[in-house]
Parts: sequence; structure tokens; C-alpha cells
Amino acid sequence: IHELLLALWRLFLHRHFPLPLWSVCVLPCTMGRKEKKEAPKFEYVNKTPKGEKKLMDEPMLDAYHPVAVESAWQDWWEASGYYKADNESDKPKYVCMFPPPNVTGTLHLGHALTIAIQDAIVRQKRMKGFNCLWLPGTDHAGIATQVVVEKKLKREQNISRHD
Repeated sequence: IHELLLALWRLFLHRHFPLPLWSVCVLPCTMGRKEKKEAPKFEYVNKTPKGEKKLMDEPMLDAYHPVAVESAWQDWWEASGYYKADNESDKPKYVCMFPPPNVTGTLHLGHALTIAIQDAIVRQKRMKGFNCLWLPGTDHAGIATQVVVEKKLKREQNISRHD
């Protein structure tokens, strides 16, 4: 888009002003621009045996690399039973339902915020000794779902919810 706007601007200036003014106005704004370099591809080899707590003996990297930071934790959490509630436990129970993505298929910052807050609450409850279950729930976007389904029914079968 930038190149297109720049070309249109040059065309406008070329038609309405003499060339020296055109070159003085436009060329300096393109000079000094650096080409974006593609970041070097980062490869990480996880040395932690599957299901064990992550080895932390490697030096810290200069930048955040999710693969390096988060590797091995998922396997350890699963092996430790952090995703399971114990039906036989005498601990107080805490259940939190989290909704799946809407039927519209559109994810937004609200989804991320909701899941992050629920994650923090469930972790806090678990640290306080609760028997926690964080369970996938049902679609929470009733109106959005209804609109999408009604449009699909009208488009595909030419019927409405009143039929």
C-alpha cells in the first residue's frame, strides 16, 4: 500500500509541479528507509525427557522464544495430573466452565482475556487447596449463534425460525 500511495503522490506532483520541486518533495521521504530483515529462524531442541519437569540448566536466551520457554511444561503438567479433578477427594470443589469459540468462528481479544482470567482464578484456587476442574463448556454466544444459523438456514433451505 505504501508503494501505491507513493506512486500516486509522485504522479500528482509530477503533473502539478515542475520536476525539481517534485524530486525535492518526494525523494527525501523515501531515502534512509531500511529494508525489513527477516528474523533468523529459531530452532530449539528440548532435552527434557517427556513427562518430567523442564530442565532449567541452559543459559537464558536474549529474546523471548515461546518454543524454548514453554517446551516440556505441557507434558509435565499432564503427567502431574494438573488437568484432572479427583472425584474421591475431600477437598472443596471448584468447577469453572470455559466457552469454546463462537459458531461464527471469529476469535477476538475478549476470548483471550476471558481465558486468561479464568486460568488465573483456577490456578489460584488450586494453590489454595481446592479440587479444581476447568471444563470446556457450550457455546456462550446465543444471539450471534442464532443469527449465523438463521442466515445459513435461509441461504441453504430458504426457511426461517418461524417456519
